[in-house]
Amino acid sequence: MAPGGLLPHSPALTYLAQIIQLAVAPVFLLAGLGAFLNVCTGRLARIVDRARTMEPDLLASRGKEHDRLIAEMHILDRRIGIVNAAIFATVLAALIISAVVVLLFAGFLSGYRFGTLIALLFIAAMISTATGFGIFLFETRMATRTMRVRTYVLEHQADED
Repeated sequence: MAPGGLLPHSPALTYLAQIIQLAVAPVFLLAGLGAFLNVCTGRLARIVDRARTMEPDLLASRGKEHDRLIAEMHILDRRIGIVNAAIFATVLAALIISAVVVLLFAGFLSGYRFGTLIALLFIAAMISTATGFGIFLFETRMATRTMRVRTYVLEHQADED
């Protein structure tokens, strides 16, 4: 024992502390991706709710109103697919980042050098994250382009009592 009853610092313990420090950044990234996934799933839920709310109106409609509702339903269906793609890319990034953390510790425990693999996986995770964000940006732009308030609603005036 070292003076004062403390254990001496071993090289392995110091190296483990460095590995833990290296693993903290990807873990914070995982937390951020979790928050982003929460946003995506909330958006997906709102889109699905809107589609379900529209179904009875669509089935009861005729003429131009039916055509308008069908067009909106097609857009909602496409947006559902786009948000699902953003979720997929983001979950893939989270899985890859998890593999990076596992490899950091596996390398410490086994003595194998996974540096190149870890770097490549981290690059893949960043590409997947950027892809998820890009897809999400595309979906939000699509939503704002297609979901405008109709002119007759904006110009509607209440009847005088």
